[in-house]
Amino acid sequence: MARYTGPKTKIARKFGEPIFGPDKVLSKKNYPPGQHGNSRRRKTSEYGIQLREKQKAKYTYGLLEKQFRNTYEKAKRTKGITGVILIQLLESRLDNVVYRLGFAPTRAGARQLVSHRHITVDGKVVNIASYNVRPGQVVAVREKNKSMEVILNSLSGFNHSKYPWIEYSDSTMSGTFLHIPERDDIPENIKEQLIVELYSKN
Repeated sequence: MARYTGPKTKIARKFGEPIFGPDKVLSKKNYPPGQHGNSRRRKTSEYGIQLREKQKAKYTYGLLEKQFRNTYEKAKRTKGITGVILIQLLESRLDNVVYRLGFAPTRAGARQLVSHRHITVDGKVVNIASYNVRPGQVVAVREKNKSMEVILNSLSGFNHSKYPWIEYSDSTMSGTFLHIPERDDIPENIKEQLIVELYSKN
């Protein structure tokens, strides 16, 4: 499946947030890209605000429109608050859990580890980034890949305690997905209700 591979700083500047991780350029140019990026802009419509929030969520979690829409439809069918469930489903994706465990510095890097068969779930290799990790399942680095420099560098100094829904074991280089995270525990600055309002218009 095709994914956005263009300049990430340009996208981060569009939203005014480091959605792909720490960004040196963004800290210096915290305004939209383009020749008029630093000038006063006209007021954005309600639809524009909702669309922007959906785009931000898509870029943050690395999904294309069809996949994001399918995740929304699944959230809509699930009992509970649709917007919160949407974010929880995105957090439960295998590539995101790998990222939260610190095995890769970015979600794109985590997706690559999964697709290249470096990650196991309950001891079995899973190479599907969208795999839904369930409470109680153990996500780990494959035994023969534990010495990979990219993984060791990413884990160096990583603070696992900031994600209370995951219990990390340094000795086995694995993490148990304890439970679905509460919305307040998820650090992403996404106003999911705006996304629900956008899709409900269609």
